[in-house]
Amino acid sequence: MYRASDGYLLQYRHWSAAGSAPRARIVALHGIQSHSGWYTYSSRRLAEAGYEVFFLDRRGAGLNRCSRGHALHSERLINDVVQFLTRLHRQQDSEQRRPIVLLGVSWGGKLAAAVAQRHPQLLSAIALLYPGIFSKMQPRQRDLWKLRFIEAIGWGMGHVPIPLNDPQLFTSDPQWQEHIRRDELALLTATVSFLLSSQKLTELVTVSREHERPASCNLPALLMLAGRDDVIDNAQTRAWFERWAGPSRMLIEYPNARHTLEFESDRDRFIDDLIAWLADVEASQPVEKGVWLRAEPQNPLEK
Repeated sequence: MYRASDGYLLQYRHWSAAGSAPRARIVALHGIQSHSGWYTYSSRRLAEAGYEVFFLDRRGAGLNRCSRGHALHSERLINDVVQFLTRLHRQQDSEQRRPIVLLGVSWGGKLAAAVAQRHPQLLSAIALLYPGIFSKMQPRQRDLWKLRFIEAIGWGMGHVPIPLNDPQLFTSDPQWQEHIRRDELALLTATVSFLLSSQKLTELVTVSREHERPASCNLPALLMLAGRDDVIDNAQTRAWFERWAGPSRMLIEYPNARHTLEFESDRDRFIDDLIAWLADVEASQPVEKGVWLRAEPQNPLEK
């Protein structure tokens, strides 16, 4: 666990890499309802392949019991991840440096994209698995107005149901559907402030209004999509990725898969593809692991 700059104690799951030293370090972010415990199989396989995995539980989610489903604003969510990445860099000072890859799953892909866009010097590459940037459950403008009004009158801590209460949205496998139903750590509601923070993250990674130009990121980037996804709008996501990612980008789509690739019967297929891409990222790094790793990490804002 580690303590955020506002004092919140954040927990995560860690898998040590097989072998004497990790080939790379992966920092992973989960979805809006899920948590790091959903992804133990892929994390274990990555570790067996030589990659060290840190799967962060978002504040108010998973193992983090305090202030369930709440975040004050989008900067707070970004800073939590930036602080962990900065800490990881400092721990590497006395070791041989390794590539650091940020991996975002579902809603976590939106947060990962915002972090990579703001702080590319902390990363070697980014992997986005069915990222929740363009959701089929996107709030309407009038819904956002209502949420902003509720927050403005001081009810930002009020809880709203997360519109993903049907396990069939995640997987067609009955056993995994039952697993989701029985999962005591799954998040079923979120606060008004969190939902507005989520919307702000969408705006940050789609259009940078501060500079009046499309948001973008030039890190090596991977996008994985599930062809039968009932949560994510794949067409919009593909178009966004073409604009957002630089020339070192790769798109892999699994036509028959449902939203959560981790719960597919052939999940080893996507994990094999992910490991192959990580190997390419590792091989492409210069001996000194790239200028973004030598750059001094920026301190997270005290928010």
